[in-house]
Amino acid sequence: MSLTKLIDRRMGIFLGLLFLVTVCVPLGNLVMSPDSALHVPSFAVALMGKYLCYALLAVALDLVWGYCGILSLGHGAFFALGGYAMGMHLMREIGDRGVYANPDLPDFMVFLNWDRLPWFWHGFDMFWFAAIMALVVPGLLAFVFGWFAFRSRVTGVYLSIITQAMTYALMLAFFRNEMGFGGNNGLTDFKDVLGFDLQSDATRVGLFVCSALALAGGLLLSKWITASKLGKVLVSIRDAESRTRFLGYRVEGYKLFVFVVSAMLAGLAGALYTPQVGIINPGEFSPANSIEIVIWVALGGRGTLVGAALGAIIVALSKTLLTGWIPEIWLFALGAMFILVTLYLPKGVLGFIEASRDRLRPKAKAAPVKEAEA
Repeated sequence: MSLTKLIDRRMGIFLGLLFLVTVCVPLGNLVMSPDSALHVPSFAVALMGKYLCYALLAVALDLVWGYCGILSLGHGAFFALGGYAMGMHLMREIGDRGVYANPDLPDFMVFLNWDRLPWFWHGFDMFWFAAIMALVVPGLLAFVFGWFAFRSRVTGVYLSIITQAMTYALMLAFFRNEMGFGGNNGLTDFKDVLGFDLQSDATRVGLFVCSALALAGGLLLSKWITASKLGKVLVSIRDAESRTRFLGYRVEGYKLFVFVVSAMLAGLAGALYTPQVGIINPGEFSPANSIEIVIWVALGGRGTLVGAALGAIIVALSKTLLTGWIPEIWLFALGAMFILVTLYLPKGVLGFIEASRDRLRPKAKAAPVKEAEA
């Protein structure tokens, strides 16, 4: 598939704006003087990097929900697992610079009187291993879960409830200190990544750029899948699964493939999220987070990819502003936002923008038809 076919109008506009932001934000942070009106503070760089990770997570969910009809309430778990994989590496990077100066054990293990490193922590002292695990672990969980769920033909609200139960079970498990993941405190106090200080402006800018590249790559990969023959089969499964199965397609295989790819994209988003926020804890597994991801996609525009990313950024920005001004009303505002979109914007914000543009565009007048001469 050619690049021109892969990048349509809406994708081109979004990627162009993303490129512009990716260039301007680093320049505003590293080049502009702090006294300049064009200066971008370091906290804003980290905040925007977090928004881009959320956008990638929303794209991952839109891939399975918008194009295959799988309403997953477990993508928060895939996101958190990717975050924990990167957090484990960052904890190993601390070494003897921790509070207890133990070169082998993270501080929370020393505090809990662990005498040796658990077997599943081995290898996370290497960045490449942690990066692979951030993709493999969510993908493997999605594969095992999807293998049993899709072969059992669990669909609709029942599948959504099961994915939510899986997320809740993982949250309870990660809260336990015996699991070896820091309990309710999670993993934090990170120092550096690949030898670069996480508190430095250059490192934050680098993570921001990596998040932007990951979002662009995730969008292009998802667009390539949905625009191919595979994507047409996924849409047919979404619209008429029984008919697609009757035509001879192995529906379970298609659903399993896209579910695993989506989980790996969510894990990648989590891996980029952890070093930018400086912490990963079991709260990321909260079922409420997975429900909020669904709201992102619905608000932006289900089945558009670009709209999902836009919805995530809009909701995340609104949350930052409202929780800073009037924190008590945020959940009410989120619920009202979802209700209004469901009732009045069924195609999301992106659909509303495109419909408004079409209404404002002058319609071409039809050429008069000449009557045939007698």
